[in-house]
Amino acid sequence: MDSSIKSQPVLFFIFGGTGDLNKRKITPALYNLFLDNWLPEKFAIIGNGRSELTDTAYRKKLLEGTNEFSRKGKVVKKQWDEFASKIFYQSANVSDDKSYKHFKETIEKYETEWKQKPVIIYYLAVSPNLFPIIGEHIAKNNLAEESDYTRIVIEKPFGHDLESAKSLNELLATIFDEKQIYRIDHYLGKEAVQNILAFRFSNAILEPIWNRNYIDHVQISVSEKLGVEERGEYYETAGALRDMIQNHLLQLVCLIAMETPINFSADEVRNRKVDVLRAMRRFKPEEIKKVAVRGQYGPGWVEGKQVPGYRNENDVDPNSNTETFAAIKFFVDNWRWHDVPFYVRTGKRMHQTASVISIQFRDVPHCVFQADSTDNWQQNRLIISIQPEMSIRLQVQAKRPGLEMVLNPVDMIFKYEEATETPEAYETLLLDIITGDQTLFMRADQVGFAWELLMPLLNSWDSKKSLSFPNYSADSQGPEIAEALIAQDGFHWFTLPIKNKL
Repeated sequence: MDSSIKSQPVLFFIFGGTGDLNKRKITPALYNLFLDNWLPEKFAIIGNGRSELTDTAYRKKLLEGTNEFSRKGKVVKKQWDEFASKIFYQSANVSDDKSYKHFKETIEKYETEWKQKPVIIYYLAVSPNLFPIIGEHIAKNNLAEESDYTRIVIEKPFGHDLESAKSLNELLATIFDEKQIYRIDHYLGKEAVQNILAFRFSNAILEPIWNRNYIDHVQISVSEKLGVEERGEYYETAGALRDMIQNHLLQLVCLIAMETPINFSADEVRNRKVDVLRAMRRFKPEEIKKVAVRGQYGPGWVEGKQVPGYRNENDVDPNSNTETFAAIKFFVDNWRWHDVPFYVRTGKRMHQTASVISIQFRDVPHCVFQADSTDNWQQNRLIISIQPEMSIRLQVQAKRPGLEMVLNPVDMIFKYEEATETPEAYETLLLDIITGDQTLFMRADQVGFAWELLMPLLNSWDSKKSLSFPNYSADSQGPEIAEALIAQDGFHWFTLPIKNKL
């Protein structure tokens, strides 16, 4: 590893340190980075929350989470004890300046002890309504003056709409430089997602065919078997558009559609993503019904267990108008992608949990084979599976073994689990934060263009109550109108077979 990483001390402040995100994701990721020798020699993790906890009690709480959620399984006591000796807890009220004075004292203590200025990371694993409060208090107490050494990490959702996102960006810009702000989207840390860039830009055979002349259409689907579980209160204010499409899925569209960057610097890659968002066709109010559909799940059975409909979930309005499913047809209006549809869909309580990108190529211009040779004919398709397995498959036609000329689709497959153990998304992103690499993080203008693109849909759906909700049952493929959306163009939704065996 880079020796500069080991020599630069790091001080983590985790706001919401007693919360579920830290227990399930952040601390297990930091522990795995520690085991793999990616953390600096000098580091400390300061969790904070409103509860009164001793360091010992706090470490025990995080140990339980790490044992349950770390990809490496249960901890080895000696290794955990070494790691946990760097974890501390400070009770704090994020609206009280006294807490920030304690943070400042902690920073000064470590600077003196380490005889070196540390990188200070403020990780906001808290409710979005606290982002401005914490930012303002950090500024008021002079805790962000060193722009080269101070970073702030903000979880999604980044704003509730275009105006709130602009407001938050403007506030943060008065406190931090853009290079200090890390708007985290865990999807971009997934190994298969990162590999889209490597796959696209390191293989000469792809670039000549990566355009409207050879690609018929693109599909991006993210489905979940789970319902909203205990997140009903949050989901009522979000819905599928805000929760998934505005961030995760639009970022995937950008990775597929972006032009080749001049180099792999953070701003150059993000510039090309912004180009995609700017080129995406804006929605006219009168056209929304033709290009976007929404759904809400009703009751049903999942794996032999009866589950409630969305309106019967905890903390959900019995007459809720919130969508739990959305499907949209996008267009990127530039030379490369003109008139190539990008179909995007996401939903809860679907038939399977899967995240998959399907790039379907145009058919051969002239088939030389007899009709009875091509009964199983399929157009070539590139399939990038993010979950349940991580893989890249190229579907092509080949002759079936035998005396007759009969064509069958076959797969050329790369599976990640057969290559090496892959890190969790948060491990990748946390390491990038430590090293100051913003390539996988959203910039202010990216956030703004993504919200701007979706605002006509959000305004339309928020203002008009759906009379058909609920319109799909649990453990289904979503509402029938979603199939009609893509069928009108002569296509159908690509779905991974169960167990991801193609």
